[in-house]
Amino acid sequence: QVQLVESGGGLVQAGGSLRLSCAASGRTFSNHAMGWFRQAPGKEPDFVAAISWSGGNTYYADSVKGRFTISRDNAKNTVYLQMNSLKFEDTAVYYCAAPWPNRAGTPTSRDQYGYWGQGTQVAVSS
Repeated sequence: QVQLVESGGGLVQAGGSLRLSCAASGRTFSNHAMGWFRQAPGKEPDFVAAISWSGGNTYYADSVKGRFTISRDNAKNTVYLQMNSLKFEDTAVYYCAAPWPNRAGTPTSRDQYGYWGQGTQVAVSS
């Protein structure tokens, strides 16, 4: 069983920055890609970013490209999401996710992820 715990959310003004963290346990963290998703009120969760097991490959939604950076520290079993130049429309609950076992590559589709954290709220005031 995989456990994921997010932290770092909060309230920030537009143009500001936040860094989210996700601590993982329960399986060999460094063997797997990781992803971030977000869910705005009344909407389905959307892909935000994903990172390969080594950190060598990263993928981003167009809406966050150039503003958000995903990274990981395999020694600490932690994945991060640095969010800069935040906009009101970035307001959402952000979820860290790990893929189902035996999923190759670095998925960007929500249905490829079987393990989810509890989420952390990010609110951006305009």
